[in-house]
Amino acid sequence: MDGCSSCAGGEKPLLALGASPSGGEVLPPGDSPCKTGAAGDAGCEEEAWYQGEPDEISVQKCREAARQVRGPVIVEDTCLCFNALGGLPGPYIKWFLEKLKPEGLYKLLAGFEDKSAYALCTFAFSTGNPEEPVKLFKGQTHGLIVEPRGPRDFGWDPCFQPDGYNQTYAELPKAVKNSISHRYRALSELSAFFRQSNCTEPRPAPS
Repeated sequence: MDGCSSCAGGEKPLLALGASPSGGEVLPPGDSPCKTGAAGDAGCEEEAWYQGEPDEISVQKCREAARQVRGPVIVEDTCLCFNALGGLPGPYIKWFLEKLKPEGLYKLLAGFEDKSAYALCTFAFSTGNPEEPVKLFKGQTHGLIVEPRGPRDFGWDPCFQPDGYNQTYAELPKAVKNSISHRYRALSELSAFFRQSNCTEPRPAPS
């Protein structure tokens, strides 16, 4: 993907829309988000509040985005899941973060010994054909919910410490975070799908 949208090799652009802990995001390569309003900057109607499990929400959002643009779309969604809370806040992390801030997220687990959590990113892809299933590409990074440390410029990063590191997402150098992040892993799955699709598409015979 290039910038805030890209072409899929067909007649219509492949739009990348999304919602994450800090609001709507469209992702260029390398896990460097370019923030936009919630789907509005891509020419779509205002984003609805979807409910359900992460996979269900991703599919709903992708189908609706494809309906609005009448073409292929990629929708990104991010969750932060606390194991002690059965996966919550999960897809509702945006609203938890707005009300509680990173300090409040940490305090949610004050009564639990289990501080483990995982960050989940899902890219949902629709060809634009409502008869075809939405494809999901997911990445997870496991870690701990800790007392917030580091810069406060990107969502819940200050309170999530990935396994194998003694720094939070916010404290890690961006190059390191980008190499282990949930979004990077999901994007790798998505990229592999498109590479495979390009390899298997029939090529015209030379004239």
